[in-house]
Amino acid sequence: MRRREFIAGLGAAAIWPLAVRAQQSGRMRRIGVLLAGAEDDPLYQSPMVVLREGLQKLGWTERRNLRIDVRFGSSDSDRVSAYAEELVSLTPDVIVTTGAAQTRAVQQRTQAIPIVFVQVGDPIASGVVKSIARPEGNTTGITNLFLTISGKWLELLKEAVPGVARVALIFDPQFPVAEIYVASIEAAATAAAIKTIRAPVRNTTEIEHAIDALAAEPNGGLIVVPPPLASAYRQLIFKLAVQHRLPVIVGDITAAEGGLMSYGPNRAELFRSGASYVDRILRGAKPGELPVQFPTRFELVVNLKTAKSMGLTIPESFLLRADEVIE
Repeated sequence: MRRREFIAGLGAAAIWPLAVRAQQSGRMRRIGVLLAGAEDDPLYQSPMVVLREGLQKLGWTERRNLRIDVRFGSSDSDRVSAYAEELVSLTPDVIVTTGAAQTRAVQQRTQAIPIVFVQVGDPIASGVVKSIARPEGNTTGITNLFLTISGKWLELLKEAVPGVARVALIFDPQFPVAEIYVASIEAAATAAAIKTIRAPVRNTTEIEHAIDALAAEPNGGLIVVPPPLASAYRQLIFKLAVQHRLPVIVGDITAAEGGLMSYGPNRAELFRSGASYVDRILRGAKPGELPVQFPTRFELVVNLKTAKSMGLTIPESFLLRADEVIE
């Protein structure tokens, strides 16, 4: 049940003139999209629906005045590089990316085609842009996380399950941006007298070993560090966490997938904002003059079904603060 709703969007009166102008232009425009995950991953299917809907409301309709070429990186660095090369070779009007690694892969191949990113974490720390207010170059976008939010994940985990004294940080080491969040969490953990354990994982075997090792001692917890792992890996982590009764918190992945908690931005809103930036660039705006946008709201989601299956009791005061409680 939702306790608070974040409402954002463009009014019909503002959208209508833009839609008319797009329809009247008559020229077919082309957008490339490079997503971090796999094609069958719900985490990336829903945002594409939102992106398409957002563009359509702004007057850009596929097969009429817009073509969209979508590629899925499947959390594989080699595939990301290959698809970045392929999309640039298509010379689209704009390339939309998710994730810092995907964005940098495209940046390495073009300084001319505008790039609009959605979700790169801290865009300066991850090396995507040099300035928030005026990115310059060919890249801008809407990001999802502040670097300091990583300490908040630790704080929320400890507040929901006070007994947590050891936390494993699960991340994919092939994406260097994860290291930024790991270091930030470690700093927060030192201040809170919580022991952290780095758990880089590349496959199911490493995930199983990391969680089994954590479960060998009491009072353990898990933080799944961005960027998001592949869907199959996420499901395995949640399954093992329930099996070992380990509370887990994730960032920009909803707890509806099976984790105990999530704290992050509303992904749909990020992609709606991304659509508006694509629209502005198609109409002549320069990406380097469009400031990077950050989310203004973060949502706390608690999965009580998961808590009950683990035998955990979440404090009522904590539940009252949640934006959504899954029961």
